[in-house]
Amino acid sequence: MSQNTPRSTPVTTPETDPHGFNLKKRRRWPWIAGAGVVVVAVAAAIAIPLLNPTLSPNETAGATLVVATAEGSAAEQALVNFVAEEVAPRYGITVAFKGLSDSNTINRAVSEGEIAGTVYQHKLWLGQVLEANPDFKEEAATSVFRWGFGLWSSKWGSVAEIPDGATISLYSDPANEAQGLWLLESAGLITLKPGTPTGSATQDDIATNPKNLKFTLLDFAAQSRALPDLDAAAGYTEYYLAADIPLEQQIFAPAAPDEFAGQLTIGSDYADTDNIKKLVAAFKDPAVQEFLATDPTVKGILLPIDAQ
Repeated sequence: MSQNTPRSTPVTTPETDPHGFNLKKRRRWPWIAGAGVVVVAVAAAIAIPLLNPTLSPNETAGATLVVATAEGSAAEQALVNFVAEEVAPRYGITVAFKGLSDSNTINRAVSEGEIAGTVYQHKLWLGQVLEANPDFKEEAATSVFRWGFGLWSSKWGSVAEIPDGATISLYSDPANEAQGLWLLESAGLITLKPGTPTGSATQDDIATNPKNLKFTLLDFAAQSRALPDLDAAAGYTEYYLAADIPLEQQIFAPAAPDEFAGQLTIGSDYADTDNIKKLVAAFKDPAVQEFLATDPTVKGILLPIDAQ
């Protein structure tokens, strides 16, 4: 965002006085008056942007609507580019992809209307972001895909082979730790206490652990690198494929529940603008689900919403 710089008032000298007077003695009042003009000009420069704030691209007809993800996600970039090239023109909008470095940067930009939306987080992660940043104004507009997420092991070929006392890795953030516990319960390795919400389970919610599994919390990249030292790990397909771990080492991978579906997230203040309504409609287009089901660039990484 930039402000227009006011033009400076030319300084009048005896040689250039426009009225033809040759003033032999410099008077102080023109300088005082000139200072007053500068003050007024500066005040105007401050006031004008406040009276006429710059519109967000979300509010500007014909503007490019940027949809962001965390840097390095080739599958999410491919999805956004597909929408930009094949779907958005049918809705009369222009869409572009941008990778940004961290969650707070992306979500603040969405909240403030600098970018139109994101497709890199589920509702539970968004909830954590909003809890930590109460000034952010965002909402999940529509579910778009399910991430490939499963139990990985380079030592064991099936869930049944996992031994007593095995060490299992879960992700270190609360939302994805909860997804890992859901996965282990789905595999029959643990049970959670009755009534435990799917998206907020912690290790304290484990009711039974018949194999006396031990748990270690690791971040996304560290978990896939550590797989040879673990009995198994609950993690996203994307990170394992990026680490050149073959898909055959994913030994259990049911479709994730709705709580963990990837969302198109938008700024709440812009939800009713024509641009954002059209953007949401574009991501709801059936062609998006067909792309997720058939395109090799996202195969196994981003799954259609109806994947079973």
